[in-house]
Amino acid sequence: MPLPIPDLDYLHQTLDTLLAIPSPVGRTQEATEWCRKTLCDWAPTEIHVSRKGVLSATFAGKKADEPRGITAHLDTLGGLVKTINPNGRFHLFQLGNYSWNSIENEAVRVFAQNGRCYCGSVIVANASHHLHQGENGNAEVPRNENTIEVRLDACANSAEEVAELGIEIGDFVAFEPRTIWSEGYVRSRFLDDKALVACLLAALKAIYDSNTPFTQRTTVFLTNYEEQEHGGASGWPADLSELLALDVAPVGEGQQSKESRCTLCVADADGPYDVELGQKLRRLARENDVELLPDVFPKYASDAGAARKAGLDARFALIGPGVDATHGIERTHIEALEATTKMIIAYLTC
Repeated sequence: MPLPIPDLDYLHQTLDTLLAIPSPVGRTQEATEWCRKTLCDWAPTEIHVSRKGVLSATFAGKKADEPRGITAHLDTLGGLVKTINPNGRFHLFQLGNYSWNSIENEAVRVFAQNGRCYCGSVIVANASHHLHQGENGNAEVPRNENTIEVRLDACANSAEEVAELGIEIGDFVAFEPRTIWSEGYVRSRFLDDKALVACLLAALKAIYDSNTPFTQRTTVFLTNYEEQEHGGASGWPADLSELLALDVAPVGEGQQSKESRCTLCVADADGPYDVELGQKLRRLARENDVELLPDVFPKYASDAGAARKAGLDARFALIGPGVDATHGIERTHIEALEATTKMIIAYLTC
């Protein structure tokens, strides 16, 4: 029986919408609510948001003797207001892990305690090139938590004036995604992991629209603390037999992953994934004409790893599209998103 065909226009539109919703780790409520309403629109199923903020939706299957889970995360990199300088600019506390130079000159939104949202930009201190160039100029300054600062687009030239705006230490800062589609590629911040949320929603919609049954009872999880490495640490059904995590596959020198293909992560910083489940995914790829590239990521972690460390007694696997420049201005190709979506459909229905 052929697989349900994913709607790539729906995938594209869903990804654009998700990328436009700020969801730095710890402040994901808007993105979670959008996903909840989206699922409610076309998937009459049990949907729950935990106290921690994890969205779960359970779909009945032809069987329930080996129930499955599948997960992607809605949280992204971001920051918190850490210290406010006498000149009204402030330093950032990182949410997630990224290099400081990857956010230099980025536009930001700052969410104040009074409910207002302020725009600004990330710059290096003493940024005016005409004043600070040449020997020992700002080009030679290392980019770190002490030299990178946020400049607000507001009349706030002192710490006191920043406070009057309602901005406090610990307020959330979201970076602009800068999404561009070009020649089949999508280039944006936060493809990690909103590209996989879009793939998952497109897969579920294709299954629902075609009236194709799930093979096993399946619980879908959209987590909210993966970038802090504990998104998948709780909330799983106790009887879960296996868990498929969906996350990006870093592309770079020494790696097999490609921007136009789906990757099977064989092992990461937490060790190898389950051999049996990996073999099943390889078989499904062959049977459905998907080129699935195995790869190993030594400096990588996922919600599957968090669940494993928390003691979930299940088999674990991870797949995802090849993505270049992870935790920066990321890029992948629609072919990789399509292949990943087809793998999700095959896993859930075959």
